[in-house]
Amino acid sequence: MLDVRDFKACDLSGLSHSEVTALAEQMLSHIGEQSKELERRARDIKFKDVKLERITFELARLKAWKFGAKTERMSAEQRHLFEEALAEDQASLEAQLAALLGEARHRAANADSDADDEKTKRPPRRQALPEHLRRVEYQHEPESTTCPTPDCGKAMVRIGEDITEKLDIVPAEFFVHHHVRGKWACRCCQVLVQPPVEPQVIDKGMPAAGLVAHTLVSRFVDHIPYYRQATINARSGVHTPRSTLAAWSGKAGAALHPLFDVQKEFVLGARVLHADETPVNMLDPGAGKTKKAYIWAYARGAFDPHAGVAYDFCVGRGAQYPIAFLDGWSGTLVRDEYKAYESVIALPDRRAAGCLAHARRKYDELLKGNVSPVATEAIQRIAQIYRVERKLRELTAERRLEERVAIAKPLWEALFAWLKLERSRVPDGGGTANAIDYSLNHWTALTANLRDGNVPLDNNHLENLMRPWAMGRKAWLFAGSELGGQRAAVVMSLVVSARLNGHDPWVYLTDVLMRLPTQPTNRLDELLPHIWTPQT
Repeated sequence: MLDVRDFKACDLSGLSHSEVTALAEQMLSHIGEQSKELERRARDIKFKDVKLERITFELARLKAWKFGAKTERMSAEQRHLFEEALAEDQASLEAQLAALLGEARHRAANADSDADDEKTKRPPRRQALPEHLRRVEYQHEPESTTCPTPDCGKAMVRIGEDITEKLDIVPAEFFVHHHVRGKWACRCCQVLVQPPVEPQVIDKGMPAAGLVAHTLVSRFVDHIPYYRQATINARSGVHTPRSTLAAWSGKAGAALHPLFDVQKEFVLGARVLHADETPVNMLDPGAGKTKKAYIWAYARGAFDPHAGVAYDFCVGRGAQYPIAFLDGWSGTLVRDEYKAYESVIALPDRRAAGCLAHARRKYDELLKGNVSPVATEAIQRIAQIYRVERKLRELTAERRLEERVAIAKPLWEALFAWLKLERSRVPDGGGTANAIDYSLNHWTALTANLRDGNVPLDNNHLENLMRPWAMGRKAWLFAGSELGGQRAAVVMSLVVSARLNGHDPWVYLTDVLMRLPTQPTNRLDELLPHIWTPQT
């Protein structure tokens, strides 16, 4: 067979017709193979070019992240929040620095008080409109008070009236405090007399205490971010950029910090203390994303006549954080069975109290999954204990303990015996076994309420006080910085405690921010939520 690769031009003259045809077919086949090879090589080159372009782009982006502006590694919303955090942090640090450069202050921690705050009664489902609201009165009378009956026409007598009330609203009204300080001079002595400017939380600033309090309440009670507050204020024709609002909050947070220190000591003065923690996201500008931080909460006992809570923003969930916060405290700690609390309880003069709601939750999960007949009876037995406890809530601690021992203790003992029996019947490793083991392994802590009338059955009191943070997570998405998280903890500790004691957060904060600049350090406890009364 002829080989086209060895053929020369001079050899064509001696070929027959059949040989020429075979040679042509061989040449066409060779050309087809070369075309396929060229196409394959073209595809390989294109793939390599695309890969090279992608790698080059990724390398350029990595260099930009590493050596370029850090804020370019964040989204637009992240950059806005980071800028707000910077404004807050700067204002807070400047206020703290100014305080340190001034007169040295000696903090007082006397949080004891003989004043008794009345418990706010649960309002009815339908209640009358509040009496303190401004009333706009409208008089509706017939056009004629002459009897319309034909052939009568006598004057009618007013025999009564019907009153209906409709609730209305005027959007938030901004107004200006216009201060005029007269100057008086003696022409003889050349003496000038003028009333001094009253000290403010934000000296030489535009906002009064009420506006600063409104900003804090909108942020930390109503969970409205600064950019939305700026938009709301703009509808009233008031220009308050988000950076300005953040700076006001930063300075107010710094001013409130000494009061928070007194509040913390008041909370830690309780012999029965609740503890819990919840995660929050904190912006990590260096990494261009958020990282997990934690809010640790500590509240006075559910039966304590003086309610109070203190929050602590921490970057971790380790035992070192509650150990540091509770330094010097002794008493009974109501908590869940998170391992970190073991180190807290291990310190002297501290006792553990468990949470029956957590134990019940294990059986409730089994009941929802329809995987255990034991769960139904366990929940029914626990419900009997709760029914007894509801009847004892208003008693004194001594009387409550007596009733618990007489009525509830037999129920606890029957529950324990029944759980031991059921545990011997179920195999290891199952959900039912795990739920029973949780109760039995922590029985001493769960029954701490049978040894102290001030210890509640569960930790629900504090879990309810963690809800504002859960709502805040949905609105804020994340904290702007560690300092911003600590500032949020300061403000939230005070406003949540104010609500616990039946105060309006805005009224409370407005009065406190007005009085703080002139309040003696040794009388800061007068501004604590459980003692505070509005200044006339």
